[in-house]
Order: sequence, then structure tokens, then C-alpha cells
Amino acid sequence: MTKVPKSEDEVAFNVPDAGKPCKTWYKFLGSLEDTTSPVLIGLHGGPGSGHKYLVPLADLYKPYDIPTSFDLFIRELDNLIDHLDIRERGFYVLGQSWGGVLGAVYAMRRPKGLRKLVIAGGPASIPLYMKGLQGLLAKLPEDVRKTLQECDKKGDHESEEFQQATMVFNSRHVCQLDPIPDEIMAGFKNMKEDPTVYLTIQGPAEFVIVGSIKDFEGWKDAHKIEVETLLVNGKHDEVTSTCMYPWFQAIPKVRWVTLDGSHMSHWEDRERYMQEVGDFLASTAPSERQDL
Repeated sequence: MTKVPKSEDEVAFNVPDAGKPCKTWYKFLGSLEDTTSPVLIGLHGGPGSGHKYLVPLADLYKPYDIPTSFDLFIRELDNLIDHLDIRERGFYVLGQSWGGVLGAVYAMRRPKGLRKLVIAGGPASIPLYMKGLQGLLAKLPEDVRKTLQECDKKGDHESEEFQQATMVFNSRHVCQLDPIPDEIMAGFKNMKEDPTVYLTIQGPAEFVIVGSIKDFEGWKDAHKIEVETLLVNGKHDEVTSTCMYPWFQAIPKVRWVTLDGSHMSHWEDRERYMQEVGDFLASTAPSERQDL
């Protein structure tokens, strides 16, 4: 009999170029012995923010009987799935922000066991993401906009002025809650203390993308996603509908829901978010595209 994993554990992950042992940390809610349902795997954003700001997904466990695991990157995903021995029973993937990009790319590979996909605030195109951001930045107060522009021109992304101006943007389009929940602040703290992944993949700020993801055009291969897919973004999301729409056009079996709030609608419009995601995972697929 397969040993049921602990609720919180680490699994070895081989990265030859790292020159040292590596591990994937995961947290599991529920028990693999108590259900035969597919498992929901949550992919966090950032990149590099950590799992804590996704804890609202635990709301899905009791009403929908969906076990949930957190804090995975796409290169580690198959390793963890095999460690949990859930490929035969099946699993869902919910990716938020950068995690949505990871989840979509993973689904394009048509992995065995993947049943459904949720792309929550994950852009289909970084150039279109930047286009949408320019529209949002244009609506900021003039002094805030001027500070961001001047600091960016000088490459001054660490100054107090730039950080304060960034907070104005974030309060409108990343998280509108005041105060910001501790779990979300923990994600910001993770990226500040070790910005390696964020700086490498994205860049120095949400709206300054110079990293390896800057030319990403995921929609071009999105037709390869065979599983039923739910798209989620917020009305005031930094990931605007402009850069979500290409997913909607390209993915064959897709539904799109726009909720109240911004990039953290799983906190800001929590009840409806969980209802939409839970009902989607528990139901049969739409026969055609649906935009709500």
C-alpha cells in the first residue's frame, strides 16, 4: 500500500546545475485515503512569492472535497505528482499570476493525469500585459506617474520614492484590501528578501519587465491545451482583460469569469471566487466558450 504523504513535507528534486541537493516543499490539505477525487495543485505567483497568499484556496476543501497542494514550479511538478502517486486518480492545476503561466505551459504538454486547469490572473502575452499596464499607469495621479517614469529612466528601482509610488499602483491593481492580509505581505517579503527568481524572470517591478519572460506569447500554443479551462481575473487586475483574451480565443474548452477586485480577487471577492472555481472543478465542461 502506498504511504500517504504527511500534510507538510519536502520531496527531493534533482537539479544537476545547482551543485547541491534541492527540495520541493509542499503542503497538503486533506487525505489521499479519504477521497478518490482528483487533487488540486496550486501554483503560486511572483515569481518567488511563496504559497501563503494562496491559503484562501483551502476554502475549496470542505464544500467540494478537493484536496489541495501548494508551492510548486513547473520543473518540479511532475516530480511531486509522482511522489504523491496521484497521476492515475487525476489532478487539477490552479495557477495564479506567474503560476497561471506555468500551469498553462504545463497543460500544453498534455501531461497524464491532468483533468482541469484554472488560469487565475496569468497573462497569455507579456507584450499585451505591458500594453494593458500602460493604460493603468496612465490613470495614476500625475505625481505618482512622474516618479515612476523618472526612477525607471535612471534605473532607480530601490529608492523610497519608487517604492512609495509602486505601492499606489499596487493598492489599485494588485491588492485593494486595507490592511493587506499578512499572507499576502509574506509573499512580498519573500520576494524582497530573495529577489533572484523575480528579477531573473520578470524584472525590478510589476510594470518593468526586462527578464526572461518579457517576450512570452503563450496563446500561440494554447490550442494544445485539451483539458477544460477556467480563466479568472479581476475588474481592476494588473493582468487586464487585454492580455487574458488570447487564452479565451485559443483554448478549445474554456470559460472566463471576471470578479470584483484586482490581482488578489481570491481575497477581495473570496466567496464568489471559491464558488466559481469549486463549481467548475466539480462540474462537466462547457460545450463552448463562456464569458461571464
